Amino acid sequence: MTATLRAARPASAVRHSRSREFRWNYLALAVLLIGTAAAYLWNLSANGWGNSFYAAAVQAGSQSWKAFFFGSSDAANSITVDKTPAALWPMEISVRLFGLHSWSMLLPQVLMGVAAVGLLWAAVRPHFGATAGLIAGFALAVTPVAALMFRFDNPDAMLVLLMVAAAWTMLRAVDSGRTRWLVYCGLFIGFGFLAKQLQVLLVVPALALTYLIAGPPKLGKRIAQLVAAAVGMIVGAGWWVLIAQLWPADDRPYFGGSQNNSIIELTLGYNGLGRLNGNESGSVGPGGELPAGGNGMWGSTGLTRLFEPAQGGQIAWLLPAALILLVVGIMMRGRVSRTDPQRASLILWGGWLLVTGLVFSFMKGIFHQYYTVALAPAVAALVGAGAVLLWRSAFAERGSALARLGLALAIAATTATAWMLLSRSASFVPWLRWIVLVGGIVATALILLPRRRTALAAAATALVVGLAGPVAYTANTLASAHSGPIPTAGPKVGGGFGDGQRAGAPPSGGPMGGPTDSAAERGRVVFGGPGGGVMGASTPSERLTALLERDGDAYTWVAATVSSNSAAGYQLATELPVMPIGGFNGSDPSPTLEQFQRYVEEGRIHYFLAGNDRGGPGGASANQSSAITGWVRDNFTAQEIDGVTVYDLTRPKTA
Repeated sequence: MTATLRAARPASAVRHSRSREFRWNYLALAVLLIGTAAAYLWNLSANGWGNSFYAAAVQAGSQSWKAFFFGSSDAANSITVDKTPAALWPMEISVRLFGLHSWSMLLPQVLMGVAAVGLLWAAVRPHFGATAGLIAGFALAVTPVAALMFRFDNPDAMLVLLMVAAAWTMLRAVDSGRTRWLVYCGLFIGFGFLAKQLQVLLVVPALALTYLIAGPPKLGKRIAQLVAAAVGMIVGAGWWVLIAQLWPADDRPYFGGSQNNSIIELTLGYNGLGRLNGNESGSVGPGGELPAGGNGMWGSTGLTRLFEPAQGGQIAWLLPAALILLVVGIMMRGRVSRTDPQRASLILWGGWLLVTGLVFSFMKGIFHQYYTVALAPAVAALVGAGAVLLWRSAFAERGSALARLGLALAIAATTATAWMLLSRSASFVPWLRWIVLVGGIVATALILLPRRRTALAAAATALVVGLAGPVAYTANTLASAHSGPIPTAGPKVGGGFGDGQRAGAPPSGGPMGGPTDSAAERGRVVFGGPGGGVMGASTPSERLTALLERDGDAYTWVAATVSSNSAAGYQLATELPVMPIGGFNGSDPSPTLEQFQRYVEEGRIHYFLAGNDRGGPGGASANQSSAITGWVRDNFTAQEIDGVTVYDLTRPKTA
């Protein structure tokens, strides 16, 4: 009996220890998720409508189920946003439940951010431990561009969540070899297409390669399972595309961003290959080949693009460390079995980072700083997983000198990157870069010593060094108001179209990055005054809003104006449909002059609100917006109301 009790006692102690570790792990996760939610919810309404272009579509979708399904800019369904609509759906449901205001619109974005942090933890923890999962989740939560976009109404919040979900299900497939997990992965990718079209496909090579290398079944079955995943992807996206394409064109809104009213054209052109080669019909600026040196409207291309002032503070803080930990981590797992889950994880996250990072670095078309949020989960996962993997190899298992060297290089590279990024905003917490520099030097030196006690001090210091800059930038982001189509996280630094755009303000100098002469005029065209512009929402006065609301329910559209952002401010102020002629850029051929004239004759549009003289960036399709504007000026009488030229389309000059 005594021997039995002695034998049982250690087993009981082990079970108790595991139970306690389990509780602490999930308690730490709960703290991480609750803390992320609290931080993201704080000061949320300061962002107002965020991107008014999407906010107007949310308002429309909360009023019309057809607008909900298609992603229409207005509840009367004249034209859609220039994306597929899924990213709008959670916000529109929230507005239907809680009413139209900033907080109800942005709440789903916050919840998707918290879910992404939790899913990243769930993807990293099984193979690298709870500590790695917590580091990865926290690193994602405090990445400045993630803190920005999970509190903003652009499609990127849903895109990132679905990409992380696809990675999580693929790693489950690697563990189990079950086909259902691959089908789930494909469905998540397909639905990601409905959030932001082809950008979600940037993670597909990494997902497919991971299972092709590390999936448990034999090669033939692995290939068949990947085909099943592809079918799931097609189903996840194809159901909506099929309905949208087959729906009669005269009974649905025009597909914004396309030149031929085609969702396929939009996908492959303006939102597809056009982003890569710069040939984007209907874009706000010139595309195609960049000038010598690779500098264009959207910044320079090349391997250093992600570290330049416009992008660096958004995402680059831990990027060098992630790459170093990826390379050394794969070297450490070089002789393991084909199905090794740790190496498979590194292949997945590393492939995600490399493919997406290279595409962003060399794409010649429209590129905004906030796109880099798609890199944040991969960077965070590699930092959490790689740091713990190398730590165990260096100090807990075999005392690997290679692992210590890898950790030292990662810390040194992170220190240098943080110093560079913090120096670009020297007036922002100017003392922080010195603390990071000194702490980084100390941590790099200590981690090289083969002593566990000094290594613990080095690890703690390295965490502070690595995360101090992102945390400071994120705190600044949470405390600041952000609006407009090109938001940026952190304090203002030079470089980049739309740099430092807060509360819809245009950047200093020429808004298109050119010389400063005539900058004020170009600013009115692009960012707009009270009437808005291509890149800035209208800001109607109370008097103009009251005029639009008077008898507004008697018309299909209370007003029409060129470009979606100009229309958005009026629509959000009145909560009545406003026709955005030409879509986002004012360059889509919708409506044509003939269609517009028919709407006016039928008494469906009350007012035309004139903004800038530019009907879009040029080209044949822009002529529709210009022709409509000219026809209105020739046939109706103008009146000026608080900086906006108003034409009453029910009272022609001949009357």
